[in-house]
Amino acid sequence: MKTALRKIADVQGGYPFRGSVPEDSGGSAFAVQMKDVSLDGAVAWDALVRTDITGRRDTDWLRPGDVLFVARGTRNFALCLGEVPVPAVCSPNFFLLREKSAAEVLPEFLAWQINQQPAQRYLRQTAEGSDQLSIRRGTLEELPITLSPLAQQQHVVALASLALRERTLHEALIENRERQLRALAQRLLEETK
Repeated sequence: MKTALRKIADVQGGYPFRGSVPEDSGGSAFAVQMKDVSLDGAVAWDALVRTDITGRRDTDWLRPGDVLFVARGTRNFALCLGEVPVPAVCSPNFFLLREKSAAEVLPEFLAWQINQQPAQRYLRQTAEGSDQLSIRRGTLEELPITLSPLAQQQHVVALASLALRERTLHEALIENRERQLRALAQRLLEETK
């Protein structure tokens, strides 16, 4: 079944910091910024800027299962938060997607689908701006999403997780081989002296 994103998830902007995120070593919160996330969906929690959240009574704290969508820049992608170990908000460069209570969609599946070719093509075609591309909230809310039965969603999420694990292992093997070759080159260089 196809539906618009707005029917299965609430889309809200990140915390409205004015300018850059103000660093406050005694602050009570942390801010997830674009530099803190990777394309594979990881968040560098230990690298977050500590800040102080003031002025808003109802802060939308990040929680497990939230989907963050990178709304600005050349790569518009989504990531699902598996854990949120600190009180945190996301910066205005993100949209925060939260599953509606009646929706039967796994947040991991939603993030996966947003990152796939059909959704990425839609996002590229609807992006605005000349210097820096951005996705408007209304555009994201109209993103077509295909809902599958929950069992199929779980299967897709498991398969995507395995593919990510395989990629990580392959990259580690390649890096290990390159280290071996650098060590061999260094040894050969030292033997010729």
